[in-house]
Amino acid sequence: MSLQPGGTRVRTAYCGFAVFGAFWGVWGASVPAIREQAGLTDGELGTALLFVGAGALPAMLTTGRAVDRWGHRLTALLLVLLGAVGVTVAVVARDLPSLSAGLALLGAASGAADVAVNAAAGSAERAAGRPVITRAHGFFSAAVVVASLATGLLGGVAAPVVVPFALVAVAAAGAGLLIAADARGHSAPLGGRGATPDPGPGGRSVLRAYLPLLLVAGVLGALAFAVENAHQSWSAVYMADMLGADPVLAAAGPAVFAAVVALTRFAAGSLRSGHAMTVLILGAATAAGGTVLLASASSVPPALAGLALAAAGTAVLFPTLLGLVTADVPDSARGAATSVMTTVAYLGFLAGPVYVGYWAQAAGLPGAMLAVSVLAGALALLTLPALRAAVATADRRRRQRSPDSRVR
Repeated sequence: MSLQPGGTRVRTAYCGFAVFGAFWGVWGASVPAIREQAGLTDGELGTALLFVGAGALPAMLTTGRAVDRWGHRLTALLLVLLGAVGVTVAVVARDLPSLSAGLALLGAASGAADVAVNAAAGSAERAAGRPVITRAHGFFSAAVVVASLATGLLGGVAAPVVVPFALVAVAAAGAGLLIAADARGHSAPLGGRGATPDPGPGGRSVLRAYLPLLLVAGVLGALAFAVENAHQSWSAVYMADMLGADPVLAAAGPAVFAAVVALTRFAAGSLRSGHAMTVLILGAATAAGGTVLLASASSVPPALAGLALAAAGTAVLFPTLLGLVTADVPDSARGAATSVMTTVAYLGFLAGPVYVGYWAQAAGLPGAMLAVSVLAGALALLTLPALRAAVATADRRRRQRSPDSRVR
């Protein structure tokens, strides 16, 4: 595989996202068992889950520069750490304090790994000269589905809670070894000593030039994640409470959503960056339409069709934004740039389910789904003008620092 100096192998990105998705698939399917093991009420579980975000946000802010300095050997280490933390949480979570402390550590490991694997995908896409980011996210979604189903099967045969986490930890160790080998053989540290320097200003100066664009893209990504996690977190509840679905049919909601997200990302992975703006606008509009269909459904089949449409629309949003905005960012600043954008976008991921909860209390679940469709519609309307304005601002900043530089 031909790479630019200091580039990243495509398989590094795919392996990283597959392990990351497998971990969260196991976690999502294991929450009921962990709640039972810790003896928590639903309210106490909700409190404990807040610690995931509390641990993730500071880790996401600081990981990017570390990746720029030490390269994807750090990515390998973070994936192994994530697997180990998952096993630890499954073993020690016996009450509210122990689960909360474990989830804060899990959030930190997950947030750091999130930035690292996204930086790897961006670097691989730039080095390979073909789309990688969207397909890498497809590996994440597919792994979520497979790991969730596998965890359910293990639960069905009364396997201990720790077993699926241990299997993911083993997979993370194997992926970590492969990524570390790629980093030694094919990729110098992205921004540290020994790396092939990118032309133009240094990493910090580049980051300052791109900062307006990264922040705007992060806000747009937050809207996309809010819509995505609102559906992923509430679809089963909606199917059960509003449509009277039995537990099996209710569980089909998030399963259909995740499966369509994975398939869409693999299919959209062949689209070139020249179509990025069209993909973003059509994706957001499709998500809005699917959500309206869900809110107006009176039975399970049209509700699942609405979820599938919403999934197809949201699937392409964040990966396309990330690829579009970081395409020209040199590898000396890629980790830091990815850190800024993903941290801002993650706020939407945290806020989406809460947003639905507040609207459900005020206007019922159908009203809450319509409120989610408003977020998707706003994203469709804001994407083009917001990115154009941010690109113009970043372009002016780069011209001030280097007359020969241009933000494309």
